[in-house]
Amino acid sequence: MTHALSNRTILRLTGGDVIDFLQGLVTNDVSKLQDAPVWAAILTPQGKYLCDFFLIAQGDAVLLDVQSDQAAGLARRLTMYRLRADVQITPTDMSVAALDQPVEDAIADPRDPRMGWRLYGASVSEGMTRADYDARRVAYLVPETGIELVPDESYILESGFERLNGVDFRKGCYVGQEVTARMKHKTELRKGLSRVSVEGPAPSSGTPITAGEKAVGTLFTVSGNEGLAHLRFDRATGDMQAGEAVLRRID
Repeated sequence: MTHALSNRTILRLTGGDVIDFLQGLVTNDVSKLQDAPVWAAILTPQGKYLCDFFLIAQGDAVLLDVQSDQAAGLARRLTMYRLRADVQITPTDMSVAALDQPVEDAIADPRDPRMGWRLYGASVSEGMTRADYDARRVAYLVPETGIELVPDESYILESGFERLNGVDFRKGCYVGQEVTARMKHKTELRKGLSRVSVEGPAPSSGTPITAGEKAVGTLFTVSGNEGLAHLRFDRATGDMQAGEAVLRRID
């Protein structure tokens, strides 16, 4: 089955400086692109998440697969950083589909192989529903742009980027690298994305979570009787409440 991801835009980056240009901006090691696609993000200088995307080598070009409502802003930001680098940024009419079975030219999802494959082309067919796709995200703790990943607010290590192959700590400098490295090596994460069980009517995404009278975090995507939540770990030790639902931390 396939799921047409209608909320994605594909940009094509060309020019002799593309790899070096991206390498100094994004959280992952772009030199790996000749071997496999890469999932990465651009951060603020303060280390907060701005935008995430997939990068795919296409001959001498690089395809950038980003959520559509972030595409124009990302293109402007890349243009601002480009200065005199030989880099051209061009929108395409390509579509992308999420597959649960591999087909010719499909690429494995670099975040987690259990998320399936992605297929790029001029048109794609429908099949797997958005609910099915979200069920996989919840099962494998994969955050989504604009839901669990909030621009100017989220930190990528709290959102699972290390576990999901979205950050490389050996690649050298990029925007926001110092804060990210400090969180990795000098602090213990006290908050982060977790999977929770949900008993009762599922509240809407963004519902606050409490335990007693204390704020614990925020509930986001719910699929069946499980959901993704951003939690304070020291307070997420028993029953929690989100709207009328009772939550318990799974992992």
